[in-house]
Amino acid sequence: MQRTQSPVLARLARANPTSVFLATLVLVLVAFFAPGPVGGVLLLALAAGLVWLMAVTWPVQAPRTRVVRLLMLTLLIAVALAKLL
Repeated sequence: MQRTQSPVLARLARANPTSVFLATLVLVLVAFFAPGPVGGVLLLALAAGLVWLMAVTWPVQAPRTRVVRLLMLTLLIAVALAKLL
């Protein structure tokens, strides 16, 4: 592991992509079907994780990918805030 690499990122790199996808899908579905504030808080927690991951990977992403990720994050936060209100 490089000195600048986070142990969390190293662990994420070793994770099974299918398992990560399914766990995220379950989290999103639970958040969508959970009553108001609970679902909103779960979605905001997911958004916080995505913000951290985007901040770490930002320098190595192409500009087009950055725009798409920002749009998806904005949509996720909008849905979370709509569930909270």
